Amino acid sequence: MKHFTTGILMVLLSSILFSCGSGGPSAKDDARKLKAYDSYAFLPNKDTIISRDLDNDAIQGIIVETIQANMQDEGYVLDKRQPDVLVHAHVMFDEMHTVNANPVYTNYPYYRPGFYVGPYYEDNIYENYFTVQRIDGPRVSQVPYKQRTIVIDFIDRRTSQILWRGAIDEQIATRRMEREIRDYVDEIFKDFP
Repeated sequence: MKHFTTGILMVLLSSILFSCGSGGPSAKDDARKLKAYDSYAFLPNKDTIISRDLDNDAIQGIIVETIQANMQDEGYVLDKRQPDVLVHAHVMFDEMHTVNANPVYTNYPYYRPGFYVGPYYEDNIYENYFTVQRIDGPRVSQVPYKQRTIVIDFIDRRTSQILWRGAIDEQIATRRMEREIRDYVDEIFKDFP
């Protein structure tokens, strides 16, 4: 009878211990991963600026340069072959759409190499970007569309999970646009984990 009681106690104790475990990775785990990673490259975005009043290449170039400067300040190095983190910028200056709901499931139009990539990505793009078809991230909240805004996703290259989404609730002013864009991206990075 003593062995039977001990067996039941062990089963109960095991059940209690297993039920106390976490239900999966948390947002803190993702932030910890970002801190542990040390390399990045960009995923190209579709050119979204079609307004003739705005210079798409210039705006996209400023965004890429400013993200690069911030990534270097965070201790990341560019690795186009096997980066830890993929950086994808949603540039919403004149295209009316929202940025991915929660949970996030995004399909990229990278069916083959040769997808149009603007000149601002040439030296910074993940070499196998066309293999990234689907991104998800269950803890990333929806970002409502606002004109003249930027949202930056940081994606684990190995799992295709969004680790962190950076955004701020302001619009970029049209005067002194270059400075405004740089300040905007810098402001997003203030919350970087």
